[in-house]
Amino acid sequence: MELGELLGSGRTADVYAIDDERVLRRYRIPVDARREAAVIAHVGRHGYPVPELYPGARADTELVMGRLSGPTMLRALLDGEITAEETGRILARLLLRLHEIPARVSADPGDRVLHLDLHPDNVMLTPRGPVVIDWCNSREGPPGFDCAMSAVILAQAAVDEVELAEAARRCLVALLAGLGPAMDHGDGLDRARARRAADKALTEREAGLVDAAVALIRRTG
Repeated sequence: MELGELLGSGRTADVYAIDDERVLRRYRIPVDARREAAVIAHVGRHGYPVPELYPGARADTELVMGRLSGPTMLRALLDGEITAEETGRILARLLLRLHEIPARVSADPGDRVLHLDLHPDNVMLTPRGPVVIDWCNSREGPPGFDCAMSAVILAQAAVDEVELAEAARRCLVALLAGLGPAMDHGDGLDRARARRAADKALTEREAGLVDAAVALIRRTG
């Protein structure tokens, strides 16, 4: 497979063009991309907005997917094409919609597919609507935990000394309002705090913001 231009790089993966229809996502860390593909296929069969999957991956750390047009929701927010409030409402709707889908593996009737990294940079605003990308962190479990993870990620940006902090705070307020009782302020938030603080992809400074982020959520929610 001949690769084209590098379309984007994240903390753990690079995305290359293959042709006008397909891209290759290649992880730089050990990741079971086949499990990720199975999750994407599962939620896609239930009508959830995810990239199309294609055959052709040559390694367990690669995915071949449909090429998406449009900015990430974060890019659109930075460019003033979408408001922070709308961003939070869209994230809430995407989480609630995801949690209507039954678990792929778990036999526990209360478990659902959890994205566990659903934030504005993992949503593409395409002509067909928002599409959720980057499912490598997905697991199965209680939905409130997933909601809490998204809240913590936004709250970290809100308590950071960055240009986007105020927009992140408004986004968080809209997210929590949109989630309502689906947001777990108890055990789910405690689990999210522990998981986020232990995330090796974060810098030491970023990890140090987790407690302040959780405190902001408790004050806001």
